[in-house]
This record gives sequence, C-alpha cells and structure tokens, in this order.
Amino acid sequence: MKTRTIERTRLVPHTVDGQTEMVLDRETIEVPAPPRDWDQAVRVAVTIGAALLVTVSLTWTTASIGALLAMSVVAVVAYGAAVAFDAAWIMCMGVEWLLRSDPDRATLPRRVGHAALAVSMGAVFAHGYLFTGQWIVGAVGALVSTLAKGGWTIAMRAHTRPLDPLTQQWVAKRRAAVNGQLALIPIRRELQRGEALVEAEQRSLAALADSGSADPDQSGQSADGSDPDPQPTATGPMTIKDAVRTAVDSGIREPDRVLAYVRKVADANAREDTVARYIRLAG
Repeated sequence: MKTRTIERTRLVPHTVDGQTEMVLDRETIEVPAPPRDWDQAVRVAVTIGAALLVTVSLTWTTASIGALLAMSVVAVVAYGAAVAFDAAWIMCMGVEWLLRSDPDRATLPRRVGHAALAVSMGAVFAHGYLFTGQWIVGAVGALVSTLAKGGWTIAMRAHTRPLDPLTQQWVAKRRAAVNGQLALIPIRRELQRGEALVEAEQRSLAALADSGSADPDQSGQSADGSDPDPQPTATGPMTIKDAVRTAVDSGIREPDRVLAYVRKVADANAREDTVARYIRLAG
C-alpha cells in the first residue's frame, strides 16, 4: 500500500520549573495515499488540449484572414480586424460555459457561436483559395477552427453536470430569486439618488422662498421703526460660509443667532461647529 508523509501538530502540556503551558508538538507520520484520480487527470488533460486548440485556431485564423484583408488596408489594421473572426465564437463559447447549468439561456450563445464559426471558416477558405487557386487548401485551412470549437465543446461536456428536469426547475427558481435581488441593487441606488436630489431641490426652494419673503406690509412695525431682532437682508441662495459672512457683516455675532440665520437661508442642517468655525474666520 502506498503511503505519504504528513506533519501533524497538536497541543500538549509541557512543564518547566513547575509551570505548565500548552505547546505545539509536531510529529511526522505516514498515512495511506489515496489512489490516483485518473478521471480528473484525463479531464484536466482534455481541457488543456482544448485550450491549445483554441489558441492555435486563433493564431491561424488571424494570420490567414489578416493576409486577406491586408490586400485592401494596412497590415496593422488588417490583422487587428482578423482577430475578431475567431474571437467572436470563442467569446460565445465562454458565455456558453458560464451558462452550462442553464440550457435555455445557453442556446442563444451556442447558435451565435456556430454562425460566427461559419463566417470565420468562410474567410479562411477564401484566403486559401485566392492565394493558391485550389479549393482543397482553403477547405483544410477552414477546418482548423472547426476542430478547435469541437475540442472545446467536448471539454465542456466533460465538465457539465446534467440535471434532471425537477432539479433544473428548482435551480431556475432559486436563480431567479437571487437574480431579482441582484437586479434591485442598482434600482434601489437609483431611487435613493433620485430621492436625495428631490430633497435637496425642496430645501433649495424653501430657502429661496424664505429669503425672498420680505414683508411688504410695514404697518405692524413700531412708529420709531426700531426692530428688536434685526436680521440681515437675504439676497438669494447662499453657502454656509456666505451666510455667516453676511450675518457678521450685519452686526450679528452671537453664535445661536448666526446659526439660526444660516439654517434659515443656507442649509437647514448646518452644523453648529461648522458655523462657529466660520464665525472665527470672519471675525
């Protein structure tokens, strides 16, 4: 029986000069080695082989179609555009891989991938036939992409875990519930931003209404025209700093009165320490 060596640690009591402490004791032991998982090894090898086929196909298609397109545009642009032909069906295969447990949603990327593969094969065939005059060269060149896609399709089947119809419905319902919660996250953020904007607009309108509501009727004032609590004239929406400066310039220096004025014409939620700091700066 095959074995493997492992190191095991455990806490043991250790006494020195009558004082006992729990310390780590390390020991090396031999344990039975599990049998080699050949299924997993083959699965990994198939996946690596499929990835290599896709890489070879991408390189071959880019070189072939790039040479074809270079007849009409500069080489850099031609080879850059040539990457799109194989990249399209490779991207579709990636989406199909992500949706491998949802057959209904995986149908669309699979079909689009087949269409993109056909376009790529046609372009490679056109390059081979145009440059050699022999259709067999173009056909063989076009089969490279087919082999790569076939290899990756086989690799995906090796990793896919088929579900029975009832379990598939259960997964679909659970996924729909989670997706609904995820979809509501940006919606809630959008609503919160909108509500904040509406609230800010309402505060601004209230400040404008308060600052522009000077009483045109002076009949209620005393005959000598004196005002026991004079307030500076508000000229429009202000920042907290501007409101403090206006109050100080008008002779109001008591922190409570300045704070009340700032909350009236600038920001109803102005903090007392902020107003006090601006008072010190203005003084």
